[in-house]
Amino acid sequence: METRIALIGIVIENKDSAKKINDILHEYGDHIVGRMGIPYPKRNIAVISIVIDAPGDIISALSGKLGMIPHVNIKTVYSKVSSNAEK
Repeated sequence: METRIALIGIVIENKDSAKKINDILHEYGDHIVGRMGIPYPKRNIAVISIVIDAPGDIISALSGKLGMIPHVNIKTVYSKVSSNAEK
């Protein structure tokens, strides 16, 4: 199955959303290559970056679920490189 590398940038504007985000990311943990979270208390936000290696429909589903959470902004960037690696 063809997979792609993508970077999902998440800006959390309300810390009450963090648990829902973590629950969703846990669901997709098998596809997540790495995660970095940075709290920014000066602006009362947090920023999370996720690197994922998955089929396009999985990446889209994850992005869609995250984007539906109130007070959360996300952007997904896809690599042009794809792989036909077996999962």
